[in-house]
Amino acid sequence: MARPTGEYRGVVVVESLGSIGSLVSSPWIYALVAVSVLLDIFLPVLPSGVLVITAATAAAAGSGAAAAGRVPQDVPDILVLTLCAATASVAGDLAVYRLAWRGGARLDRAIARSRRLTTAQERLGGALARGGGSLVVLARFAPAGRSVVSLVAGAAHRRIREFLPWSALAGLAWAAYSVALGYFGGQWLGATWLATGVSLVALFGAGAGAAYLMRRQPRATEAS
Repeated sequence: MARPTGEYRGVVVVESLGSIGSLVSSPWIYALVAVSVLLDIFLPVLPSGVLVITAATAAAAGSGAAAAGRVPQDVPDILVLTLCAATASVAGDLAVYRLAWRGGARLDRAIARSRRLTTAQERLGGALARGGGSLVVLARFAPAGRSVVSLVAGAAHRRIREFLPWSALAGLAWAAYSVALGYFGGQWLGATWLATGVSLVALFGAGAGAAYLMRRQPRATEAS
């Protein structure tokens, strides 16, 4: 007798997620996501977004097969996954912030030699002083933006109460967006690599949009 295709979707996706399939279907996925998100502020090439989206797609596969009663019990929990990614993001921000705070004159000279870092320092300082840290949230989505903002905030000795709330908001926004992409992509497109690919394109698109908005920020500041 032919087997209904929808009933086994959750099992199939968890077993076919390639080289990280065994980790996606175990509690170690949370540790892997946390380490990747924590470290990608130092190494932006780490695939933290890929891991979060893949795990969320697996979670969508499990919920999609719930009616058939064939859901693996060890698919990732989207709430835990979101909190794990957001917490690791904030921890990474604070690590770079503290390192930059203690960087001393050598780091100040390095920033002075970089036009990009100097511009970021001026804009971030003004934004945090006015209580408008949307730049921190935008930077979390932009490629390497999180690294630059955390470095500049620490080097400029911005107060932690000015930086930390925006870092937390940025981490939560990025984590929630990434998990939502993987989860709803899996729900709408099926638990396949197509869903993961489309979700990644949407994540990279958000990064490109954030980078564009950050470049336009100086014009808005000058106009005001």
